[in-house]
Amino acid sequence: MIELLSVSKKNGVATVTIDNPPMNVLSQKVTKELNFVFKQLQEDKEVISIILTGAGDRAFMAGADIKEFPERDPEKGDEIDIHAVLNMIESVSKPTIAMLNGFTLGGGLELSLACDIRIAEDHAKIGLPEVNLGLLPGGGGTQRLPRIVGPSKAKEIMFTGDPVSAGEAHRLGIVNQVVPKGEGMEAAEKLAYKLASQSLQALSRIKRLVNVGSELSLEEGLQMEKQLFDDLFVTEDAKEGVSAFIEKRKPVFTHK
Repeated sequence: MIELLSVSKKNGVATVTIDNPPMNVLSQKVTKELNFVFKQLQEDKEVISIILTGAGDRAFMAGADIKEFPERDPEKGDEIDIHAVLNMIESVSKPTIAMLNGFTLGGGLELSLACDIRIAEDHAKIGLPEVNLGLLPGGGGTQRLPRIVGPSKAKEIMFTGDPVSAGEAHRLGIVNQVVPKGEGMEAAEKLAYKLASQSLQALSRIKRLVNVGSELSLEEGLQMEKQLFDDLFVTEDAKEGVSAFIEKRKPVFTHK
């Protein structure tokens, strides 16, 4: 049963809202519900793009639920694997947009880094403060953040635990765009609807090539690109896209 998330769908866009007041922290229950919801959305043929955000205007997600830490026992093996969940979200074959509407710290930043695109409202504070607890980012932050900002800047952010502003996060490439407070959802929806008008056959292959190709040699990546282009070229959507261009009309994609 989903209690701490809500999901709405409209015109090919699913919006997932984390509602775990007051700061939408990443508890075990939230993690399990994210795992369930994103697996459902992966299989939902009506959904082409996905927005992920937090309820209210204070936080996208202000980190993990620290109150759960004293009871944490890694040897018991009864916790859901945060890496497995975030890896799954990252590999969903549909474009994902994280809308950061406030504090985006620790596990919140790590969750957003598993999404394809990040839009931040200008009051957002973004960082990995785990070092202040004598801990380290344990949800992929040590691996995903350096791939965006470079190793030296990532170390500075994690060594100090200090958050950066939305503007600085944009300069560093952590977020794609910054908008005024209260306008984040409008910006996210505008982009999500634009993506939902494209062919999922093309979108999913582009996403796979970027995600997987970055770990391959250039030669291997180019070979993978050739194979996926050839596979895509014979789909119904590719034929529709070419025909629409020649006929000077807007394509109608069926994602087949």
